[in-house]
Amino acid sequence: LAQAESQERSERAIQEAELNMSHRKFERPRHGSLGFLPRKRTKHHAGKIKSFPKDDESKPPHLTAFMSYKAGMTHIVRDVDKPGSKLHKKEVVEPVTILEAPPMVVVGFVGYVETPRGLRALTSVWAGHLSEECKRRFYKSWHSSKQKAFTKYQKRWSEASKDGKENPMAAEVERAKKYCQVIRAICHTQIGKVKIGQKKAHIKEIQVNGGTTEKKVDFVMGLFEQEVKVEDVFSQDEMIDTIGATKGKGIAGVVTRWGVTRLARKTHRGLRKVACIGSWHPARVQFQVPRSGQRGY
Repeated sequence: LAQAESQERSERAIQEAELNMSHRKFERPRHGSLGFLPRKRTKHHAGKIKSFPKDDESKPPHLTAFMSYKAGMTHIVRDVDKPGSKLHKKEVVEPVTILEAPPMVVVGFVGYVETPRGLRALTSVWAGHLSEECKRRFYKSWHSSKQKAFTKYQKRWSEASKDGKENPMAAEVERAKKYCQVIRAICHTQIGKVKIGQKKAHIKEIQVNGGTTEKKVDFVMGLFEQEVKVEDVFSQDEMIDTIGATKGKGIAGVVTRWGVTRLARKTHRGLRKVACIGSWHPARVQFQVPRSGQRGY
């Protein structure tokens, strides 16, 4: 009986404690997105394409992305079409980025099979001739290397052409047509046409959408060692997503970096701060708490 009474007493104490616990007076959404964590300088400057557009077999085969270089910025004046807004039918000045997009070159493809754990690369086929700017990507230091990349592969292609064979990689091409569900073209930029002083091309896999797997493979094989212009991939006034590294802004405080509210004017030891960076327990600063640090690249 005494044990039951003590248990009842402890439960009552817990309920009272819960009633007396502190709470915030007003709820509000958090400041800043957690989708961009960790907010630090990127390791891969050429953005990673995390998802390609959904494949539609009824359309003809086509590439779904393009690589370009930032040339600079300017501004445009445009009319706002936003009924209900004060700016409706008024002119606004907007900043715009200009991209330089020299034609890409298709140098191969990778075939993927769908597994319960995601995509798995089954096979890859490369073209017979790779330009020097593409080969430079395979080396850390081009001039001090033997520059032998793809020489044996190239020899196989040249021997096949001498013997009158169509394609030395016919077996791999057939495997891709038979088993693969996703085909991605290996493309590289022509960095020599962009005057930025770099000689090493950027290489990316770009998904081919539309048509059956056989049509996709034939489409990519037809593009081997050919130039692909930006108008072949995107049409005029098309809405597209862009991926790239931001401009660096150095070290920034919490108000600029996360958009938290400034404290009251008379606050001791500064007001552009987060007042409470967490509770006593857990006795650590949680990753969701806004902190100062690197902003942008």
